[in-house]
Amino acid sequence: MTTNRSKSRRDFLKTGLTGVAGMAVMSCTGDNAGNDAEKKPGIVTRKLGRTGIELPVISIGTGDTNDSGLIKAALDKGVMLLATSEYYGNGNNEKMLADIFDKQGKGKAIVVTSTAPDNYDYRKGVFNEGARVEPFLERFEGSLRRFGDHGVDILLLPSMATKESVFYEPYLRAMEDIKKQGKARFLGIATHSLEDEALRAAADTGVYDVAMVAYNYRKKNLEQLDEAIDYAAGKGMGIIAMKTMAGSYLDEERTRPVNTTASLKWVLRNKNIHTAVPGVTTFDQLNSDFAIMADMALTDEEKKDLDLSLRHSQFVHYCQQCGWCVPQCWLALDIPTILRSHRYALGYRNLVHAWETLFLAINDSNPCKGCTSCTVSCEMGYDVSGKIARIARLKEVPREFLG
Repeated sequence: MTTNRSKSRRDFLKTGLTGVAGMAVMSCTGDNAGNDAEKKPGIVTRKLGRTGIELPVISIGTGDTNDSGLIKAALDKGVMLLATSEYYGNGNNEKMLADIFDKQGKGKAIVVTSTAPDNYDYRKGVFNEGARVEPFLERFEGSLRRFGDHGVDILLLPSMATKESVFYEPYLRAMEDIKKQGKARFLGIATHSLEDEALRAAADTGVYDVAMVAYNYRKKNLEQLDEAIDYAAGKGMGIIAMKTMAGSYLDEERTRPVNTTASLKWVLRNKNIHTAVPGVTTFDQLNSDFAIMADMALTDEEKKDLDLSLRHSQFVHYCQQCGWCVPQCWLALDIPTILRSHRYALGYRNLVHAWETLFLAINDSNPCKGCTSCTVSCEMGYDVSGKIARIARLKEVPREFLG
């Protein structure tokens, strides 16, 4: 079963890439028409749906760095959209951006942040009965205080998955009020799992302007996901791609990197992806990502690299977040969230983000206690119990030791 699915993804990759070169050329010409990008050679822009904001197709996620110099360099290059969260470093990432704006002005920068929902079942992707908006609103007020006069351009409600969660009335109305009160210019959701359902639901609410969605060449539901993206974009939503690098490495020793240039080019071949937010930790990564806009067509060698990567699916850090494993676990562990933490720690080397994500899923460093034999299998062939055992050790480290 796994072999057939892997072959299907490879076939989709091969057939899907045949039009990439032409699409990339169209993007480099048509997407730039009538905007400032014509004055900046090498920058490709697309409009973020009904927000009307014209953005370079390369934006950045700031959660993996605390280097203000790196963020300043990105802004100098022409990056506009900076994606952060009150969740990153307990608000310190937001403070870093605000400090930069204090010193050099905000200019054309667009701030996207997110505030975690309260009393939310991440395993099922639904709000628990009686979930209140007040704690969520208090945390968002913290973001507003950190940004001060610079404000928040786009507020995302993260981890949305099911239609039920997206339409959950108390939060939907609270988000709507935030926009009416001028506390955020635009509203959106972020989704790691059941993305196609969440995207369609968000578009149907008429409330959300933007969706940030996990999107890369490894997704096993690409056909359904592309259809949902097309549906949401057709209703005027701006689409931001995250998790574009699909884990970055094929092995835990980090000796076999994913071809990140090819990965990002693959994402941007979809004209409905208005911008992507790869995380950056070095100036070399920033320069490499930004250089993609000079030629977004995948080379034959890059296509081979992506295909080879798919053949080693069982070794990669990227969990699909499909939830297929969840009903198999008699302990009812939130395996997708645990494995997302595994990726943050071993794939991205962001221990703070990994610890904070792990906190959402388990209470101690031995979540599998009482289980003598794991029967959970993964469609991608991952060693689920082994990955849980390795990452769960992080719970033994006090949060303050991680920075």
